[in-house]
Amino acid sequence: MFNYNLMNKVLIVDASESDRRLMVGMLVKHSYEPIAVETMEVAKDEVAKLPPGAVIVAAMKFVRGTAQELINWQKAEGYGFPVIAIVDNLNPLDIADVMKDGGAVNIIQRPAMDKQLVETVGRYARPGRTMLLLPDELIPRKSEAFAGIERAIRNIAATDVNAVIFGECGSGKEQIAKEIYRLSSRSQKPCTVIEAGGAALVGNHDPANLRSEVLNRMEGYFKKADGGTIIIKNVQLLTFEKQSVLLHILENEHPNVRVICTADPDLRRMVSEKTFRPNLFYTLRPVDITVPPLREVTEDIVPLSDYFLTRFAHNREQHRKKLDASAVKALKLHPWPGNVRELKDTVLYAAFHSKTDIISATDLNFSQSEPDADDSLTLRKPQKDKEKIIEAYRRSGSWTGAAKLLGISERALIEQRKKHGIGTALSFKLK
Repeated sequence: MFNYNLMNKVLIVDASESDRRLMVGMLVKHSYEPIAVETMEVAKDEVAKLPPGAVIVAAMKFVRGTAQELINWQKAEGYGFPVIAIVDNLNPLDIADVMKDGGAVNIIQRPAMDKQLVETVGRYARPGRTMLLLPDELIPRKSEAFAGIERAIRNIAATDVNAVIFGECGSGKEQIAKEIYRLSSRSQKPCTVIEAGGAALVGNHDPANLRSEVLNRMEGYFKKADGGTIIIKNVQLLTFEKQSVLLHILENEHPNVRVICTADPDLRRMVSEKTFRPNLFYTLRPVDITVPPLREVTEDIVPLSDYFLTRFAHNREQHRKKLDASAVKALKLHPWPGNVRELKDTVLYAAFHSKTDIISATDLNFSQSEPDADDSLTLRKPQKDKEKIIEAYRRSGSWTGAAKLLGISERALIEQRKKHGIGTALSFKLK
């Protein structure tokens, strides 16, 4: 499922159930996302979850707390959400005290709530994060490469072997791993996702147990997932100790769990350099899938973009925006180091800020924090370099664009062309 968070959240803290319902109804009608609570304890929990741009509307008194106490607690905890106080027929001097000494940014008179609430909240709400999480299911794509991946998913799912999904960051490796799980015979059993590079492994650990803590905690994952699947994200980030423990569990305890890992392409190099245990690698990788980077399957860019724009329009209840020819060309020229995730963010940003239903190249905001192109030659396989240079020119239609696709400077590309005898003009029909 997509989690699209454009609406500003508004936390309502009020003891009156009828007034809470009234405020929720008004705010929802004006595209806010209200959360209504009545106690100080729950209010504190909800404040901790609020995203940037949220607003708090609090009664002067509510169950086991006051607006003043909530404001003081916010300050002590380092939160700075604006608090609008709901007051009951206060005179101007009392209102001034609430705002100056009490810390409220504004007030709403309870008898005039229906007239003041939306306008007052609107003064302090800020645009929230535009967030569209990649779905767990596969996103439709058209390239032959991805059609091959879909066939591999079905073939692997029909077996019970472990697998490794290779690919750059943001390429959708976890979605592929979860699709294998969903299509497998283990789909009715638990699926546990572990981040290999995250904090210390969670799980049960008895300090009185003389076995290592890592072993106890990792075993906890396998017991929880018994009969099901464990997905280890970024397996190349496992420490050597955790690699040893995982290998011990798989080789000696033979858990009834399938393990699917996602990995950076560098994992293969780590195995050859012995920084990742080869015996664990081959235990985890009876079969594998390699996801090509987006820059190598540019035919997927338009279908993926259309998919994101359709979801964007659905969530905002608007007409779907479209990419014009200039936008499509710019998207195909970008090297996409962040792959599908970066494409999603770029397209959504353009859709959010575009003033019309047509998105052009000028609406696209590519990351400016990429490393500068390296003047040294980055094409490192001579037997394939000429083919890659010609393909880059074919896609972009210019040598400047080809250099950008290859991730090298124009000067470096000139040297490569001389090396491989590639002339200035190439005669073929551009894609």
